[in-house]
Amino acid sequence: MKLIALAALAAAALFTPAVAQDCSKTCSGATMAGEGRGSDIVSTALAAGNFKTLATALGAAGLVDTLKGEGPFTVFAPTDEAFAKVPREVLADLLKPENKAKLVDVLTYHVVAGKVLAADVVKLKSAGTVNGQRVDIRVVEGTVSIDGAKVTKTDIQCSNGVIHVIDSVILPSSMNLVETASRAGTFKTLLAAATAAGLAETLMKDGPFTILAPTDEAFAKLPAGTVESLLKPENKEKLANILKLHVISGRVFADQVVKMTEAPTLAGRKLTIVANRDGVTIGGAKVTATDIDAKNGVIHVIDTVILPG
Repeated sequence: MKLIALAALAAAALFTPAVAQDCSKTCSGATMAGEGRGSDIVSTALAAGNFKTLATALGAAGLVDTLKGEGPFTVFAPTDEAFAKVPREVLADLLKPENKAKLVDVLTYHVVAGKVLAADVVKLKSAGTVNGQRVDIRVVEGTVSIDGAKVTKTDIQCSNGVIHVIDSVILPSSMNLVETASRAGTFKTLLAAATAAGLAETLMKDGPFTILAPTDEAFAKLPAGTVESLLKPENKEKLANILKLHVISGRVFADQVVKMTEAPTLAGRKLTIVANRDGVTIGGAKVTATDIDAKNGVIHVIDTVILPG
């Protein structure tokens, strides 16, 4: 899970990207056999000779034509050595035709729309991928990492984008919003409420959604007997309306939230957003953690249950 204290980030100039750092160890331009503006991303990688597994995976996922297309794309490309770190049985399973969707999820997590050169990468804390989820970017003493994978070569120019080489395969979250919340262990009341309201199945399959998730402590702040009453079958509609106040259509990450003044919810009501040096509140609830990625959305944690009014 990617837990980032929203209040601290908001105070730091509302998510202004970090100042570019010296990344001479990994961010100098690199050359590759076949590199050049006349060669597309796939052709350039094939000519290099050390991306055979990646090429096989792209073929199995049906993504070759896409990455040979107009783009531009930025690809964080794992080498054959990087794929060799993945357990053999796991890789073999991913390459099976019946797991094509899962393979597509993994590979598109390595692709960013647009051309993002190394000098720009080091200014970012994260980057949205074609998969829909975000990768975390860190620069420590000149070494750049993407979700923990070390960048070993950069700025390999292609006719339809750029390649940065990484030393490990990076994996997106494979769990849906309900599974992600369940694993956290602090949203038991919310999950029970979503099930009682008939919303759990939607949050498991559809999306993407942004969930403003009250913790068990947040629900405990409600007047005694409130939760028990809401969980009764006769109050299903009322409970559903309350929970829909906590759901926004689409993925809205923290750096986008702090630039908004209102958030439209599935309940039809817009929640007021206030971001200042004291933190961020949405609908009066304080945001305590953000950007918890799930396969079909993102979770931001709040300390109070938002009620109609």
